[in-house]
Amino acid sequence: MPEEVQEQVSLVHSQFKRAASRAAADPPDAQLARDLAWALSDKPCMPALLSRISENLQLETMPDMKKESVALHEMVISSGGEPDGCVDEMSSLLKRLKDCVITQVPAAEALGGRSSSIRHRSPIIPDEFRCPISLELMQDPVIVSSGQTYERSCIQKWLDSGHKTCPKTQLPLTHTSLTPNFVLKSLIAQWCEANGIELPKNKANSHDKKAVRSSDYDNAGLVSLMTRLRSANQDEQRAAAGEIRLLAKRNVNNRICIAEAGAIPLLVNLLSSSDPRTQEHAVTALLNLSIHENNKASIVDSDAIPKIVEVLKTGSMEARENAAATLFSLSVVDENKVTIGVAGAIPPLISLLCDGSPRGKKDAATAIFNLCIYQGNKVRAVKAGIIVHLMNFLVDPTRGMIDEALTLLAILAGNPEGKAVITESEPMPPLVEVIRTGSPRNRENASAILWSLCSADAEQIKAAKAAGGEDALKELSETGTDRAKRKASSILELMRQKEEA
Repeated sequence: MPEEVQEQVSLVHSQFKRAASRAAADPPDAQLARDLAWALSDKPCMPALLSRISENLQLETMPDMKKESVALHEMVISSGGEPDGCVDEMSSLLKRLKDCVITQVPAAEALGGRSSSIRHRSPIIPDEFRCPISLELMQDPVIVSSGQTYERSCIQKWLDSGHKTCPKTQLPLTHTSLTPNFVLKSLIAQWCEANGIELPKNKANSHDKKAVRSSDYDNAGLVSLMTRLRSANQDEQRAAAGEIRLLAKRNVNNRICIAEAGAIPLLVNLLSSSDPRTQEHAVTALLNLSIHENNKASIVDSDAIPKIVEVLKTGSMEARENAAATLFSLSVVDENKVTIGVAGAIPPLISLLCDGSPRGKKDAATAIFNLCIYQGNKVRAVKAGIIVHLMNFLVDPTRGMIDEALTLLAILAGNPEGKAVITESEPMPPLVEVIRTGSPRNRENASAILWSLCSADAEQIKAAKAAGGEDALKELSETGTDRAKRKASSILELMRQKEEA
């Protein structure tokens, strides 16, 4: 090895040793970890604890809080409206720290020698709470694509005037979607309360207030959203659909107001969009809106079911998953079960059950189960070949989905066509194995399937006994759930009668 290389290797070794010694001398901040764990719990927090966290995380001023809130909102938007648990925890922590920051501002002023007379004056509004356009305290702060926050009415007027740039940075706006800055809005409300200031009244008239039912958008904001949904600009449509997706997920008032504003037919039209992301936003927005019972009828009346089924067939994986979940939500209404089955939803649901992501498979199984409560859909599922796939799940446990497969087989075994196909698939060995080693719920479903097969076919009684079912059933009759015990005892009685015959 050349001498220069040896010197470099020696230098790297020495640096590693110093780094190791520093790491040993400075272990991770255990105190901060304990403080964070406490702050993220539901327990009350002492001001000193929140102050330590603020100092360690460098979130000690209102500008720090605003930057963090903007970053959190960008993470939510980039995740397509499905923030993970980490984002939720950070948002919860930020809300706790805001109280600490707000209360520390007057204390700092007092330490700075402010007289009591000064403190009784009208407090100075922090710059972070002022709209950069009007310079007034913001009531409904929203974030534009550049990351800047403005009062909704002010930035909306700017955009309606034809401007395509951010007023503060002069950067071009990639889209005109306005995302509510809920964290900053909460901070402003807390600051107003702490300083005895009444929030500005909503300028909308009483009729508008009644119409929007305290949603996160005023009437003008909802009208703007509907306009963007109708836009011929695909970017506008995508952004508006994504915004509605987030709003509909947030609370029931938003679901009511969005539906009353006429969004459902517009979202149904976007299910046929050639843009995959727009399609994902549209079907997920409909899913979130369908949580409200009154919206289910509006979605069905807008002829959404055939288009949702088409998304289920040809959409991206995320769109297919949410299409399946939407069909499940709509199928809670009994008459919709028939409509969904007739629209051809069963085959693509089975495809998702077989080749989907773990979440997609579970969404598909749940939707199929609910649809198969209607007898006609059981026949459709059997004819579409679902039983072969369900038996494959039982034979190969490494594929997962055993719980769902047994639940579906149990409901299909009550149908004559389903029972016949299950019988042809040599079901006894895997069913008996589940009765021996499965979870209580799976043993119960396996015994129910076994009872359906054996109660009408003496050959199946013989096959069950040959597979070792008698011993497994005797154990189940003693250790299973109440329903499993009844099924096991009934099958054992059939075996006894078969022997006596």
